[in-house]
Amino acid sequence: MFVSYKWLAEYVDLSGITPDELAEKITRSGIEVEGVDVLNDGIKGVVIGHVVEKEQHPDADKLNKCQVDLGNGELTQIICGAKNVDKGQKVAVATVGAVLPGNFKIKKAKLRGEVSNGMICSLQELGIESKLVAKEYSEGIFVFPNDVEVGADALEKLNLDDAVLELGLTPNRADALSMLGVAHEVAAILGREVKYPEISYEKSSEKASDLVDVKVDAAEDNPLYIAKVIKNVTIAPSPLWMQTRLMAAGIRPHNNVVDITNFVLLEYGQPLHAFDYDRLGSKEILVRRAQDGEKIVTLDDQERTLTSEHLVITNGIEPVALAGVMGGANSEVQSDTKTVLLESALFNGGRIRTASKDHGLRSEASARYEKGVDPNRVPAAAERAVQLISLYAGGEVLEGNVEVRTASFEPKTVRTTVEKVNRVLGMDISSEEMKSILERLQFEVVLDNSTLAVKVPTRRGDITIEEDLVEEIARLYGYDNIPTTLPVGQAIPGKLTEYQEKRRKVRRYLEGTGLYQAITYSLSSEEKAAKFALETSELTRLALPMSEERSVLRLSLLPHLLDALRYNLARQIDQVALYEIGSVFLSQGKDVQPLEKERLSGAITGLWHSHSWQAEKKPVDFYVAKGILDGLVDLLGLTSQIEYKQAKREGMHPGRTAELYLGEKLVGFVGQVHPTVQKELDLTETYVFELSLVDLLTTNVEETRYESIPRYPSITRDIALVVNKDVVAGDIEKVITESGGKMLKEVAVFDLYEGDRLEEGKKSVAFSLRYFDPERTLTDEDVTKTHQKVLDAVEEKIGATLRG
Repeated sequence: MFVSYKWLAEYVDLSGITPDELAEKITRSGIEVEGVDVLNDGIKGVVIGHVVEKEQHPDADKLNKCQVDLGNGELTQIICGAKNVDKGQKVAVATVGAVLPGNFKIKKAKLRGEVSNGMICSLQELGIESKLVAKEYSEGIFVFPNDVEVGADALEKLNLDDAVLELGLTPNRADALSMLGVAHEVAAILGREVKYPEISYEKSSEKASDLVDVKVDAAEDNPLYIAKVIKNVTIAPSPLWMQTRLMAAGIRPHNNVVDITNFVLLEYGQPLHAFDYDRLGSKEILVRRAQDGEKIVTLDDQERTLTSEHLVITNGIEPVALAGVMGGANSEVQSDTKTVLLESALFNGGRIRTASKDHGLRSEASARYEKGVDPNRVPAAAERAVQLISLYAGGEVLEGNVEVRTASFEPKTVRTTVEKVNRVLGMDISSEEMKSILERLQFEVVLDNSTLAVKVPTRRGDITIEEDLVEEIARLYGYDNIPTTLPVGQAIPGKLTEYQEKRRKVRRYLEGTGLYQAITYSLSSEEKAAKFALETSELTRLALPMSEERSVLRLSLLPHLLDALRYNLARQIDQVALYEIGSVFLSQGKDVQPLEKERLSGAITGLWHSHSWQAEKKPVDFYVAKGILDGLVDLLGLTSQIEYKQAKREGMHPGRTAELYLGEKLVGFVGQVHPTVQKELDLTETYVFELSLVDLLTTNVEETRYESIPRYPSITRDIALVVNKDVVAGDIEKVITESGGKMLKEVAVFDLYEGDRLEEGKKSVAFSLRYFDPERTLTDEDVTKTHQKVLDAVEEKIGATLRG
């Protein structure tokens, strides 16, 4: 909404306050002023001149030599190239030394041998946009009415000594889409009165109802329609002051009748439309829904096809206007119009929005109907318009209105209490001050004890509940006056939860081992989503997937991690180590949110170490991947609770895969991707792991206990045990550890032999055992006794024998 400062001053006293100060006050009260445009900023030296003589330039066909009276008693010669310049005109003249927009300075010049002492200006050259200039002056100079004074300030006559405030209105503040609405707001801010225009005009003895009959078939879309008739009008340009105000508001002038309807729209916020009565072709006005496929040619000369969702004004047979949006070309006010039928109506905002959107027509009228107009201004706006038409178009206003009204529009009463207002705002405003604030908004207020009963005018359709009253009181009291207070209550320092701390440790550990964090999509395809899944589940499908590749929620992180590996390998990055912490989604049935579980996955390929100066290369293998997990398990204090078991899993190498168990619960796996899968994905030898992170991080562990460095030496014994080939070294180690008692501190495998020196189906596994007692030095006899228990146990439980 563009608001002219000078125009606003006609409705509310603005003495003592500048446009910038006013903009600041409006902004602080809740309506943002996006800018203040001073129209004559940087312009000076432009006066009104009278073209006394005009003759053709002797040496230029397109130039004219003009003698112009500037009111100083002398004629000034000015060369002008405008086609419409002529003798007897009063025009805007930029004198020598004048400055025009863009810091364009006017100097004495010589054009084709003739001296020019200034420039006769068009409105565009004075800073007015071309789209706002009336068509008759759009390609030439502007001509003033004859009653202007020669030598007067042209900028003042063109209202360019004004400032325009641009209001950034939110949809709820439809009341501020009019000058009177803004005047109410400013008057409340400044504590001043609003002055409405006085309306009076002479009425004809002839009645409007004799010339027109109004019917409404769509009462829910049009609860109020008023028609007035004005005869014997003379179509001509509107007064200069009206044209300049329309241009300041961003509306192009047309003629006096059309300009008056636009002027009243800006003044009252009520859209109006003027029909040429004689072109209607009927005495009847019928408001109805359009028929599907019905057509109308609108004022922009476009033929538009209508539907039953559109509301139209008809002459009883054919549409003459698309209600609330644009009139029809068949009833347009033209230069020969003599009788005008003026429409002022209330239309349903949703219906107008539909038509505006369907036809790509957004007008000043439709914008106001969409947001809601004041129903009680519909008749007042019509009265104001006919007053101006009778004054500036010489019209004869027929007596009475032709009105159809199917609803009443009474002000709403909203109640609140002083205690509620102060509690919400955290303030201590007195009841009398609250009453005064609301009365400044022209609300009727009844204060009963501490209850405020407020009758809200229909122009403020945004105020419907008591919270709206609280907001009105707050913004006019002044947001800056709301006291600043510190929060009161118990403060608790922020910190990570135990789970978050452990997850951060996991991330730092993995990055410390050389893995890079990856983040992949939670959405996958049906083909990939369940591959490598730690738990089986139905897939959770999206209702509206963006593609088949992103149609279900994943059950494992590994498929997309392997895609990331493939992406890097395809770009000659052949050493890749990635990990991801993310969620998988287990279905819990139809119409139930899936269960979300956090997983830790990793994928490694290529060389793990490459020390070329030592001729040493270490490719990734099963023990590299397992070693990473061993370190992680040890970091989390779960070494004694985690057990690896050889396993066969779909998509994994059958001889190089192990599952991790936390007690009896499966919590993950580690191993090599099956060679056929590697080939399908164009991967080199790749090792992966996936763990149930939530199980690892929520398991209780004993607190870390530190021991002093031992003072006594330890004794190491090595044993090589011959066992069946199907015996797992981990099972042997478990038996050794359990039978060794407190004295046995460490057990480690250091050799494996399978060859022709052993029986068929046998293998030799060598272990190093370290015995130690922190309280004394062990003797050979002490160790031998315990060591024998170990040998007896492995022979009895495993069937192992010492290798000779």
